[in-house]
Amino acid sequence: MKTWGYARCSTTEEKQDINRQIRELKAAGADEVIFEYEHGDAKVKQNLHMLLDAATEGDTIITLEVSRLSRSTQQLCEIVETIKSKKLRLIIVGSITVDCRNGQIDPMSQAFIQMSAVFAELELAIIRARVRSGLENARAKGKKIGRPQTTKDDIPAVFYKYYPSFASGKMNVSELARICGLSRPTVYKYLKLIG
Repeated sequence: MKTWGYARCSTTEEKQDINRQIRELKAAGADEVIFEYEHGDAKVKQNLHMLLDAATEGDTIITLEVSRLSRSTQQLCEIVETIKSKKLRLIIVGSITVDCRNGQIDPMSQAFIQMSAVFAELELAIIRARVRSGLENARAKGKKIGRPQTTKDDIPAVFYKYYPSFASGKMNVSELARICGLSRPTVYKYLKLIG
């Protein structure tokens, strides 16, 4: 029997350090930690589904918070159904253990998980409302929202250095992107600006 850890962050930004989750899951007894960068309410969390597919009867899945699994009540209930049908054990570190290794879930655990899911979903809705309010407030103050518009002045010198070779057909977009250390979409954006 194996103990799996599951960690998730919404973004790869430094504000959300997934390594902290991984360390804590290993300290809690995880043999292997599966992690991913995905929003809590995303319909598909590929690595979580991979973990649920790989886990076998009697295995344990541990995570730090219910919201790491999902911020959707419906999704969390589906995850718990999978845990029950596969006869697994789910541990929310420092919170609750849902032991379905006998193929059943006790009513208190079921209720706790469902209430936790409702609160995780509520928290996400509050965060989104706060962000919308902040954006509206910033717009009302005349601030521009979103990425600044790219201009010709933003194009780096290295691009201009190799652009003549591209224009003369000596290299393609992929080669230009590689030699300039840029992504292909960025190269296309710069080509559009100077074209």
